[in-house]
Amino acid sequence: MTEHSNPNDRPLDRLHIQDLLVRCIVGINPEEREKEQDVIINVTLHADLRKACKSDDFNDTVDYRSLKKRIMAAVEASSDLLVERLAQRIADLCLESDGVERVRVRVDKPGALRFAKSAAVEIDRFAADRG
Repeated sequence: MTEHSNPNDRPLDRLHIQDLLVRCIVGINPEEREKEQDVIINVTLHADLRKACKSDDFNDTVDYRSLKKRIMAAVEASSDLLVERLAQRIADLCLESDGVERVRVRVDKPGALRFAKSAAVEIDRFAADRG
């Protein structure tokens, strides 16, 4: 082993949930507090998938189908003022999943800014930082 091949320093594998369209209440303006709006969610889950790759067993991977359902339910029930807060809540849900060591969450709010396709927030969070 070289000094750069320490198993504890290995890069993690990634699972992606892309372009998840959900409707929710989010925003600070009065009209945003009354009518649901579309948000587009992208999640990258970082986990060690080597066991699942070898075993081909569902129990050895991250259950991203269940996670997607939990994300949708949480977002649909939300009434956050800030997209930042919504992204943090999604990240917290992801980090509760077994095996997820890091998550990147991007929440796009189409039409939030005039003349822009969307406004977005992207955050990175680590399971080791949860306390």
